[in-house]
Amino acid sequence: MITASRVGRDGRLALAFEARGRRTILARCRYTLPLQVLAPMALDDPASVVSILNPTGGLVGGDSLEIEVDVAPGAHACLTTPSATKVYRAAAAPAHQHVALRVGAGARLEWVPDHTIPFPGAAFRQVLGADVEEGGALVVVDAFAAGRVARGEAWRFALLDSTLSLRDRRGALLHDRFILRAGGLRGLGVTEERPYFATVVVVADASLAPFVERAAAVDHDADVDVGAGLLARRGVVVRCLAADAPALARVVAAVWTAARIEVLGVPPLALRKT
Repeated sequence: MITASRVGRDGRLALAFEARGRRTILARCRYTLPLQVLAPMALDDPASVVSILNPTGGLVGGDSLEIEVDVAPGAHACLTTPSATKVYRAAAAPAHQHVALRVGAGARLEWVPDHTIPFPGAAFRQVLGADVEEGGALVVVDAFAAGRVARGEAWRFALLDSTLSLRDRRGALLHDRFILRAGGLRGLGVTEERPYFATVVVVADASLAPFVERAAAVDHDADVDVGAGLLARRGVVVRCLAADAPALARVVAAVWTAARIEVLGVPPLALRKT
């Protein structure tokens, strides 16, 4: 009998965006399944909007995904997903996702995927790193559910490990990591009994105080809690807690809208998802 030495698939995705006059185009695109992209969406917006998808339906233990996004000087890209990312039970090794973002001088990148849902027994590690040149701007959303909450499966995953590491030429801007394991703390001080949570980070050279004020004002809904604060330089981190998936979608959309208006100077973007 032949035994497979490894379970899982390797997916690779590399995207490069360039400015062409007043437009941004997807200049280069390479991928291997289980990663894929849809053609850029024709929306009335300055950004080139591209949706990343996994046609296999989700991640399983042993999967390894690598995503590279390069936004050239003066270009503006927005990366999203058509729906939440499902992570299924891991029989052995965790599923891994590594994301590397590069934002050129005067470029803008919005990384706004839907949230990740770890199923019972799932193990998932993610590392998102970004390099932002002077004059560049970055919006990153990192959002999760505690599981299939409506089915009574909250906090039943084996491992959830997420790292955000943002840098510029002067050094580190933010290094943020959480590790949640089966049987760990789930109450006050972790997510305060809210089973949906997100971190939104904004990096820019513009004045960020108006964005902090507007983001903090989002906390007027009984189903959400929001906290926002300035980083030591060039950045803001926003923490969001929500009681359910619709509340998470509302609060992330509101913070993202605030970032677009106050930092990027562009109107809100309504993504066409079905």
